[in-house]
This record gives sequence, structure tokens and C-alpha cells, in this order.
Amino acid sequence: MGDISQRVPIVDLAESAATGEAGKELCKALREVGFAYIKNHGVPEETIQEAFSWSRKFFNLPQDEKDKSPHPPEGWYHRGYSSIGREKVSQNVFDKDGLEYLRTIPDQKESFELDFYSVCNGLEAKLLTAVATGLDLPPDYFDRCHRGRQNQLRLLHYPPFAAELLESGKADCIAAHSDFGTLTLLFQDEVGGLEIEDQQNSGKFRPVPYIPGTIVVNTGDMLTRWTNDELRSTIHRVRTPSDAEISQTTGVRMTKRRYSIPFFIGADMDTIVECVPSCQGPDRPRRYEAVSVGEYFKMRMNALY
Repeated sequence: MGDISQRVPIVDLAESAATGEAGKELCKALREVGFAYIKNHGVPEETIQEAFSWSRKFFNLPQDEKDKSPHPPEGWYHRGYSSIGREKVSQNVFDKDGLEYLRTIPDQKESFELDFYSVCNGLEAKLLTAVATGLDLPPDYFDRCHRGRQNQLRLLHYPPFAAELLESGKADCIAAHSDFGTLTLLFQDEVGGLEIEDQQNSGKFRPVPYIPGTIVVNTGDMLTRWTNDELRSTIHRVRTPSDAEISQTTGVRMTKRRYSIPFFIGADMDTIVECVPSCQGPDRPRRYEAVSVGEYFKMRMNALY
């Protein structure tokens, strides 16, 4: 079936803007795969590299220094530092017993939450407009629901750990899940590790490797609900490579150290999400009840912490 990078489309925003095809190309990718690479996105490479540099500096601090900026106890409040094992990503598990069991398989990552990444605001608006036009909606259909910029930027660090724990299912990097906002932008480093579920083979995952000069964009659950399942919120996970690093101290085979920066685009909390007109009809009944963004986010976030 070939490498997934050959099947995840690359959308050139510069060329698409010139021909008016941005919306069609992006929606086609999100409809068929749920993911796309974006090139000529307008975020300066030096800005991206500076963000990764600050991320490495922060996570290299002593543990007691990082702990001075703790994530609040409320899961939905996107601020501060989360240590390894503090957060457990899950998919559609909300009962106490189920969540306690999942936490026995910890996520081997640490994160730091920031206010929205201002340099991404222009790209956010551009992508929201492209999706709207690609669905034959008014250009500002989605953007007008995102005026508060309720976004989340995370600096993520996956430190090396014993590869045997990952391969035996005793630990995760990030477990299989879907994102629950509108769209996600992902800045990857060269290590890679992102994998998406193959749409024709449930439970089989394929890599989405780093491609220089691109940002990965994917559909979130809110956009899937808005579009009546037309645009896919694809299950994905992170499994860092485990075939190259041997601990000089113990001789144990280790996973590679990885850094990434996801930018989660979320609608205003008072937005009521219901099926858009172009994605329903007599032969396409609505699959979801209307839902408040704020209540849905709170439910999903509180399951993580």
C-alpha cells in the first residue's frame, strides 16, 4: 500500500490560493484521510525553530524547576506543566473505573501549556475559510465561531524510555485517540512518531513522517460533528522509534527523544455545534444532536486528568 506520506495529500496554500482550489483540496484530504500536509503555510521557519529551541530549554530544566508551574487540577484549564504520567489520553472512556484502568498504562510524555500561538492566528483563519468554501458555505461560516481564539498550544516532550515497555503495551507515548476541537496543527521534529489509523484496516496504523517545510493538519471531533461525518476525525497515536538508541548506562534499547508542538483550534465555548446545511438532506439525516462546545470540551478534558 506504500508509505502513508504518499497517501496523506500535500496541500500547497500558495498555489491553491492562486487558483481558488484551497478549500476543495483541503476538504478532499480531510474527507478521505482526515489528515493533510500544508506547505507554504506562512509560519516562518525561524519562528518554528525558535519555539522548538525554547521547548528543549524548558524540558531540560531540573524537575523541581518545571514543577513550579503546575497544570491546574481542572482538566479543562489549558495552562502550566504536566509531568510524565500526569495526563492519560483516552478515547471515549469517561467512567471512573475505565479511566483508572487506562492510567495503569501511563503516557510517557511531559507537556507545557501556553496561551495561543499568535503567529498561527492568520493560518487558523485561512484554514477555517478554506474548509468553509470547500463545503459550499459562506467563507466566514466557521471563522465567526472562532473569534475568541479558544486555542491551545502545547510544548510536548517524549523522553527516552525502555522500548520493551512500549512494545509490550506497558506504557504509551500517546495512546490512540481523536482530537476533539475543530482542527489541529502539528509541528513535528525530525524524529517523527505520529501514526494514523488506516481507514481500510481498523486497528492498523501507518506513520505520518516529518516532511521539511510542512505542517500537519487534521480534523477534530467538532468539525466531524459539524459536517455529519463528512470530514474525518481520524484516530491517531504517537509511537517514537525504538531501534537506534541504546542506553550507555544499562545497555537497554530505548525509544528516541521526541519534541512536537501541537496547536489545537477550538471554537468559542458558547458555540452550539450542529450539522451544516450542505452536509444534510432527505437522504443524509443528521447523525449528531446539537452540542455546546464548552460542555463537550469539559467532558473530554476532565477524562484526561
